[in-house]
Amino acid sequence: MVYKGIKLDCGFRMDVVVEDSIILELKTVEHLLPIHSAQLLTDLKLSGKKVGLLMNFNEPVWRRGLKRLVVNYEDPQRLGVSAVK
Repeated sequence: MVYKGIKLDCGFRMDVVVEDSIILELKTVEHLLPIHSAQLLTDLKLSGKKVGLLMNFNEPVWRRGLKRLVVNYEDPQRLGVSAVK
């Protein structure tokens, strides 16, 4: 891994990368905690990817165990650009 031009001997491993664009961070915990989101955000920043899904398989309702994180997102409406549908 290279950080600010310095090669570090430690590496990091992402759980799953889909189509070289989306990182999946897989968990089986009682509840998702802020540290889980921070871990995914770190992976996104270090890899240069923009979209990540934090997935907790220990939730009875799938929607509660899924969180989507996007870095460097710019809202098209805020920029005065209409979104393409």
